[in-house]
Amino acid sequence: MHLQPGGTVVEIGCGTGLNFQYLLNTIGRSGHLIGVDLTDAMLEKAKERVERNGWHNVTLVQADAATYSFPLNVNGVISAFALTLVPEYEMIIERAARAMAQQGRFVILDLKKPDKYPLWLVRLGVLITKPFGVSLDLMDRKPWEALKRYFPSVSVQEVYGGFAYIAVGEKS
Repeated sequence: MHLQPGGTVVEIGCGTGLNFQYLLNTIGRSGHLIGVDLTDAMLEKAKERVERNGWHNVTLVQADAATYSFPLNVNGVISAFALTLVPEYEMIIERAARAMAQQGRFVILDLKKPDKYPLWLVRLGVLITKPFGVSLDLMDRKPWEALKRYFPSVSVQEVYGGFAYIAVGEKS
């Protein structure tokens, strides 16, 4: 993400806050981490994690990511296995791009339908991950294409045998 000490980062779909430690290690005590999630139960676990670790520079926001208003001059936005679940993912990417500081990055780690496997194998993978809200139609969504519309520099790398990807959009 190329974050610096003192930076501001927003995690869309932060869940229980598993990524917070990694982000805070980079932005330090002078930075600001904003965790956004729709689910109150997830945010309660995230709040417990924040309190247990004494992090005073974390703000938790219960909101639908589709309607969340990003603060201006955000240095980074990250979404891990969450953005594809939001039908309005392009609106989120557009609003983040408008709020992003120069050199800011939007990083997405999410699932995708792999190109190199037969459909029966892909359906098996969907069946296995169904308890996590995964469906075949979700795997057809392509947020990295939206990144290309709103960020001048975008890279996409397939991971986990093509069942997932990491996409990075950078504002110049």
